[in-house]
Amino acid sequence: MTKAAVFGTGSWGTTFAMLLATAGTKTTLWGRRAEIVEAIDKRHENPDYLPGTALPETLRATTDPAEALGGADFVVLAVPSQTLRGNLTGWKPHLPPDAVLVSLMKGIELGTTKRMSEVVCEVAEVPKERVAVVSGPNLVGEIILGQPAATVVACPDERAMERLQEACHLPWFRAYTNPDVVGVELGGAVKNVIALAVGIAAGMGLGDNVRATLMTRGLAEITRLGAALGADPHTFAGLAGMGDLVATCSSPLSRNRTFGENLGRGMTLAETIAATKQTAEGVKSCESVLELARKHDVEMPITEVVVAVVHDGMPPGEAAALLMSRTPKPERYGV
Repeated sequence: MTKAAVFGTGSWGTTFAMLLATAGTKTTLWGRRAEIVEAIDKRHENPDYLPGTALPETLRATTDPAEALGGADFVVLAVPSQTLRGNLTGWKPHLPPDAVLVSLMKGIELGTTKRMSEVVCEVAEVPKERVAVVSGPNLVGEIILGQPAATVVACPDERAMERLQEACHLPWFRAYTNPDVVGVELGGAVKNVIALAVGIAAGMGLGDNVRATLMTRGLAEITRLGAALGADPHTFAGLAGMGDLVATCSSPLSRNRTFGENLGRGMTLAETIAATKQTAEGVKSCESVLELARKHDVEMPITEVVVAVVHDGMPPGEAAALLMSRTPKPERYGV
């Protein structure tokens, strides 16, 4: 039987563990907080992140990383992206020698501008063929209800992709494969930044024309950055690109959109953070995304104004005026 260890008992980590266990994969969740681990292991619920959701009785949980990792074929990492390096350093001695490390995280590391798969390769000292990425329009609030959903599994190793695809396949959850790890990761990370912008616009009371413009031009920014980093442009027209962008920018279930809405309504950054129970990855990653773009001389004006609003205190109205006053440039192939 395929065995998986999932690190992170937040909403997405718990949900993905639920998918694996339901699909017949022997799955153990690792968590830091003993009370959540006990609730998952004994009562089959995660009251903090998925209240009211019955988890599979076959899903186990532990606070011991060595116990979770014993014999694992897949090590699924679902912690906040900016904590990955420190966490994985501690787990490294217990990693099974042939396990595939799977990133559910959607962020770019501050300071290094590395993608999560790059951090995994560096810290765990494994080749890129042993690292997979899962990304797509995966809103937890719908998946836990058993509503149909799809995702993308990316890995340079075709067999590893297929094994992971099989491990989480359900009649209502389908995984597509794509060897373009760079494109899949960038789509997942940068769409959070664009969702902040769309949320800010919605909070200001701006309409669908603005939101459609931000999503479309946001996709152009993602595609430009991806091209500069060697991604396949076709990836951004798929689930891990446009699909994830549309869901994250449009749904009230989206953390990043909701965070942006609160800013657009006039809440301060501190007030918005206090009102947000879960991690909105775009808040920190917008800075590292912008730094990555500047390293590669890629123009990303929406990302620039998101950083200005979130971290530099620029009023949302001023940010909107700044975007609209930019000198128009010829449109090429929609980007």
